[in-house]
Amino acid sequence: METIPGNLESYQTLFPHQDKNTIMEIGDGRELSAQKVRYLKFIAEKGGRVRTTDLAGEFGVDPSTITKTIAELAKTGLLSHEPYHGICLTAEGQRYARYLVKRHRILSLMLTHYGFSHEQACEEAKRFESYVSKDAVDRICAAMGHPGQGVCGEITHDDGCLDREPVG
Repeated sequence: METIPGNLESYQTLFPHQDKNTIMEIGDGRELSAQKVRYLKFIAEKGGRVRTTDLAGEFGVDPSTITKTIAELAKTGLLSHEPYHGICLTAEGQRYARYLVKRHRILSLMLTHYGFSHEQACEEAKRFESYVSKDAVDRICAAMGHPGQGVCGEITHDDGCLDREPVG
């Protein structure tokens, strides 16, 4: 996987206790496919633990396809998978999934400021969120005054976000 130039700071904000060489080069959320991002967010929203059949049912995908994708995600260090026992986010996976949820909620909220309904904003954010860097999300969050509530739920903030002064 190609490293995104200048992402070490974003990486260290997301994974302060992780050695950069021990997992796939996760930087700011743009390195994973949109589908993998959806899986991680779904697992997080279900409390961090699901079964392969839960993902297959939610996303309308064959369980063998889920198993292959989960094996790829397990190599990143973001989750663990024990066949017949389930899929569980690691501590790093939980931190990363919180960021992915925050990114979605910030982008959805931003779109409502431009006339999108809540439903439209949520759907539109899903289409492009995998292309938006952590730095951009942190800047948008600061520009909106670090909101606590988005259209889809509570917005949590990390140090990288709160280090930025609200624009105003």
